[in-house]
Amino acid sequence: MLQSIKQLLIENLKDRITPEQIELIPSGYQKTGDIVIVDINMGIIEFEDEIGKIILQNIPNTRTVCSRTGEITGDDRMPQLEVIAGVGNTETVHKENGCLYTLDVAKIMFSQGNLKERGRLVKIVKKHETVVDMFAGIGYFSIPIARFVRPSKIFSIDINPTAILYLQKNIQLNKVDGRIEVILGDCREVVKKLGKIADRIIMGYLPDTRKFLDSAFAVLKEKGGIIHYHDVFKENELWDRPVEILTKVAEKNGYVLDKILEKTIVKSYAPRVSHVVVDAKFRKNRKI
Repeated sequence: MLQSIKQLLIENLKDRITPEQIELIPSGYQKTGDIVIVDINMGIIEFEDEIGKIILQNIPNTRTVCSRTGEITGDDRMPQLEVIAGVGNTETVHKENGCLYTLDVAKIMFSQGNLKERGRLVKIVKKHETVVDMFAGIGYFSIPIARFVRPSKIFSIDINPTAILYLQKNIQLNKVDGRIEVILGDCREVVKKLGKIADRIIMGYLPDTRKFLDSAFAVLKEKGGIIHYHDVFKENELWDRPVEILTKVAEKNGYVLDKILEKTIVKSYAPRVSHVVVDAKFRKNRKI
């Protein structure tokens, strides 16, 4: 689409909208599969249905338009959406980095701000490794790793039964049967049963991921390994604070932070607050 969504909406609403309301018109949207999700300010809520129809008619390959009605909250990360145009079905298939993800956008969050990070991991995971994905969701990280890297084994854990249902569907959809072991449950309890098996651990959860770090070390191999630690930090905390947290929790669990392999700002989370990921390599503390 050549013109921006904001320009398109202004052009269609200009005869009925005030100068103040023009400032509230959304400047962007998220497209997941054939579903468009848009944020509509309460100041222009009277135009919600019309905005939905304009988007439906002008954004190619769009079947449904939804507006966000609230923040994503809770451990299940449940979106709050309502359909404002098109068909009522909110299930779709999204294609990304050569993988297919089926999901219901009204039940499962799909962050497109993590696109580069999902692609980056595929390039660094090794074939011989055992990978534990502690917050697997519908397979955001597990599916591309299984498809393009084929490591020794991937253990994909999630507490949300709806996410697990779609993860199982996505395993079939991407033909990666046998490469992923799907586990429904709280990762803090699951890792106790798995034991110290992981060469690499993915912690793709926000915010307050640090409260799960003890559990990550509980499943990390005795000799050590790599943790991809996602979390949220203020601008003035980078990068000392995440490194400090990793160092202290490692020592508490009998490991030493051997090396920071990569530090990446994934996306903005709030004003002057970023979603970051730190790739950290740990080894066993032999002095204990």
